[in-house]
Amino acid sequence: MEVFHMKSRDIAIVGILLAIGAIVRYLSLIIPGPIVANLVIAFYCLAILLVLPSLTEAIGIGFVAGIISALISHSVFPPGNLISEPLGAVACLLVYRLLRDHVPASQGITTFVATIVSGSTFVLISLAAVAPTILSKYATLGAYAVVVVPIVLTAAVANAVIAQVIYMPAARAVLRDRSALQPLPESA
Repeated sequence: MEVFHMKSRDIAIVGILLAIGAIVRYLSLIIPGPIVANLVIAFYCLAILLVLPSLTEAIGIGFVAGIISALISHSVFPPGNLISEPLGAVACLLVYRLLRDHVPASQGITTFVATIVSGSTFVLISLAAVAPTILSKYATLGAYAVVVVPIVLTAAVANAVIAQVIYMPAARAVLRDRSALQPLPESA
């Protein structure tokens, strides 16, 4: 079993991408509604795709993303992010490890799946945790699902496109940075 440990450079990459995700999430709060598409997912997926952390590190990235999302959320149950984001991060890591060498556009597909996992988990948690609150705003739990499922699907598509578009330039920048830090080979 491979064991990876993130280097300080990887931690910086993750931090920068989570900060960008937090800013984008914060700006998205302008849109009224019980649930806002969570673009933090696109950026933590991008971080995972770039640094390929261990499973434990991916859970940590997801947990930090969950804290960010919970703190700057106006959804029906912000603490649900503390579970949904780590699960999304795990899905991201596992799907990408399966697809990266075999499927074109694996970054976008991976981010789409991770967003579906995270969003679906969040919807289920919110249904279980705050059903009375949901029922005060929607006629039935099914009506809530009818409103929220398209939001999750739309967010999944948006996140997939964002991750796919940003991945190549970000990967080039990361690789350029890593090659600049490599020691020069000794001449004979």
